[in-house]
Amino acid sequence: MTLDLDPALDPALDLDVRSQFPQLVRNPGVAYLDSAATAQKPQAVLDAVTDYLTSENANAARGTYPWANRTTTRISDTRDQIRRFLDDPSPATSGVHFVSGTTEGLRTVALDWLPQVLRDGDEIIVPFADHNANVVPWLDAVELLQRQGTRVVVRALPYDSAHDYDAARLPVGPRTRLIAATHVHHVYGNDMNVHRLRAAAGPDIPICLDAAQSFGHLPISVRDLDVDFVVFSGHKAMALPGIGAVWARNRRGPAFTPAGWSGSPNTAGIVSLAAAMDWLSSVGLDRIATHAVSLATRLTTGLAGLPSYEVLGCRTSLTADSPVQRRQGIVTFRHRDISSNDLGFILASDNLLVRADGHCQAPEGEKTESVRVSVHAYNSANEIDRLLATLSALD
Repeated sequence: MTLDLDPALDPALDLDVRSQFPQLVRNPGVAYLDSAATAQKPQAVLDAVTDYLTSENANAARGTYPWANRTTTRISDTRDQIRRFLDDPSPATSGVHFVSGTTEGLRTVALDWLPQVLRDGDEIIVPFADHNANVVPWLDAVELLQRQGTRVVVRALPYDSAHDYDAARLPVGPRTRLIAATHVHHVYGNDMNVHRLRAAAGPDIPICLDAAQSFGHLPISVRDLDVDFVVFSGHKAMALPGIGAVWARNRRGPAFTPAGWSGSPNTAGIVSLAAAMDWLSSVGLDRIATHAVSLATRLTTGLAGLPSYEVLGCRTSLTADSPVQRRQGIVTFRHRDISSNDLGFILASDNLLVRADGHCQAPEGEKTESVRVSVHAYNSANEIDRLLATLSALD
């Protein structure tokens, strides 16, 4: 099948940055299409970590000698950098706390902050069709409180037919104390329009945002979203594994501080996160986001002409002239006859690396396994066309 995609409708950009990613340079025939799981690392990030570990590696806030002092300063500067990256309108009062990633960050908010604000009969709203990491920690907190005699009601965040949050049916009541939400859905790729939740919830209810699929992929403005927590993983934003952060507004409810003694920080991870944000800013998050959307549009437009495939998510977001908000660089689909695991193996044999499984879905999410394609700055229109050619041969 020959794919004839109109470039005027589908202006896939080529950011021409692949040469800056050593793993991709060493594997020139591979199309890495799994950035929602983890992103590749540019040379600038690897150099920053190597330079730090070979020139001034020391523990932070544990000594008075120059290396230790400079490490302490690096950590403080990275906190400020995250605030700027998130367009923080009140950096003097917000907090940035380093964690190992999104899952730990959400658990920390759920177990260290949430119990302080909940009383018997209070309610929280949870997204049961999103990633398990944004469901299980809240349920664990509720179970812990229940064992202590505090009963908390858990309500489901409603969705509409486009797999977007249905703010019009948001079950907010006088006892609602928290809304947990996701910025970009990890399966459907939707921007979940969190600003609508704030408008429906009113000015007083805290919102905790899982930004695992948006931080480092598109601009995030907490000034505009008016959320209270932003939690993310660095490894999906081109930093090393094992580093992430919780940004806390500290305006609604008590100021957020993780409980217990703070041990030695992941200094190399923090250095990598600072370098990753520098790299992303140098390329431009707006350009990266536009690039990812254009590639996703190219893929969904091609899949729309292949009858054997079902694309998950909002059907009206599948084409270049879609009247609704397009998916943000994540496209998930199934073949009607070939299992997703088998399809994943077939694609890998053609050096097309995708994710094929259940995608850590929460209880009300998709029940059947699927293939997820997720792109970043280093992907190209040519790689999407290669993928479509392989898929079309199986149609």
